[in-house]
Amino acid sequence: MAIRITFHGAAGDVTGSAYHIQTEQASVLLDFGMFQGVKMAEERNRVPRGLSPQKLDAVLVTHAHLDHTGRLPLLSKNGYAGPIFCTPATAEITGLILRDSAKVQSHDIARTNRKRERAGLKPVSPLYGAEDVEGLVGLLREVPYNQPVPVAPGMKAKFVEAGHILGSASIQLFIQDGGEEKRLVFSGDIGPWNAPILKDPEGFHRAHAVILESTYGDRDHRPIDATVEEFEELVKAAVEQKGKILIPTFAVGRAQLLIYLLAIMFRKRIVPPFPVYLDSPMAIEATRIYTHHLELFDEEFHALRRERPLAEDLRTLQPTPTAQDSMKINDCEGPCMVLAGAGMCNAGRILHHLKQNLWRPETVVIIVGFQAYDSLGRRLLEGEQQVKIFGEQIAVKAKIHSLGGFSAHAGRTDLLRWFEPLADNRPRKDAHGLDCELPQYGETCEL
Repeated sequence: MAIRITFHGAAGDVTGSAYHIQTEQASVLLDFGMFQGVKMAEERNRVPRGLSPQKLDAVLVTHAHLDHTGRLPLLSKNGYAGPIFCTPATAEITGLILRDSAKVQSHDIARTNRKRERAGLKPVSPLYGAEDVEGLVGLLREVPYNQPVPVAPGMKAKFVEAGHILGSASIQLFIQDGGEEKRLVFSGDIGPWNAPILKDPEGFHRAHAVILESTYGDRDHRPIDATVEEFEELVKAAVEQKGKILIPTFAVGRAQLLIYLLAIMFRKRIVPPFPVYLDSPMAIEATRIYTHHLELFDEEFHALRRERPLAEDLRTLQPTPTAQDSMKINDCEGPCMVLAGAGMCNAGRILHHLKQNLWRPETVVIIVGFQAYDSLGRRLLEGEQQVKIFGEQIAVKAKIHSLGGFSAHAGRTDLLRWFEPLADNRPRKDAHGLDCELPQYGETCEL
């Protein structure tokens, strides 16, 4: 029997990663992410036809982001009780992200059902609830990096560093196919080289087929050094004007990167220490998880730690876990910085801070991540002079800046660099004139 790979996501778009690998002996799912911000997302955020959770032997997870894990609770909800293999850091962050996802869905559905009730319509249910997440979390099985482990009949898996977020991995499958061993490589999301905090991605040297995710495969990002330099200049200017610096922050990865860069700025006396508020319960917990896994940090980070603990440079960092803590920030004068979710300004505590401060000329808003079409963050970047927040028109007099080089995804050059060690295997290529296939949603490829 040929090895079959069915693409149940991240095919034709960049979310909903899910790959079903079938052999004569095993049925394995690799990632099961949620579709976000795409047409037909509601229809596709389910268990697809042809995939029976109860018949799966194992599930493997490259990393914890919602577009790679967001549908996992649907498996346990529909009878899957087998192992879910991932790195230890991914296990911790997956629990954090999925619990938050269930909570957000619960709040959104409650609001939707109030409207439906007033309209005389039947209530609807969320994709999954907190009990489904807890059932799923109990199935997570931690595996080490760089060590092949049996995951299903006739199949082993090796996880290696992907450099994307804490615990992220690329996965190589070793599959017994008749009397031959076939090797499949799944890149997952690859991070950029030389990014702060995390180690560089690792690759592989042998594969019969490579499934390469390429969110930014058509372009390169701005160099990280230039982006850090611009970030430092923006912060210096804001401090001189004694303004509040508001940064819509993704809770996992981006928040920890910015805290690290601030620690270096304070240590080098680029700016005097000023209050920094980490105003996101999820980012606070993610930062705690990061501190549990310092073994995954790069040598530059450890060299700084050997000089002295970075905590000594971050004495002005103040976590604000409760809503009451967050509201107190309104009374604080600048200079100060507020790192608050959500990263696209579409929800969360950042909306309250924008409402309180966008109309102030001394305020600086720094956008450090992708902003979806028609999101508040995108509208601010496009120069709108007035925006509506919580039903109130707010004048935009703050300075709005975008920093595009902090992406945790590799650009074109780094993706090709990651692939290069595999090139001699000629999976389907001719001296880098790659003969690639671009699978579509629901398509099955055979080896």
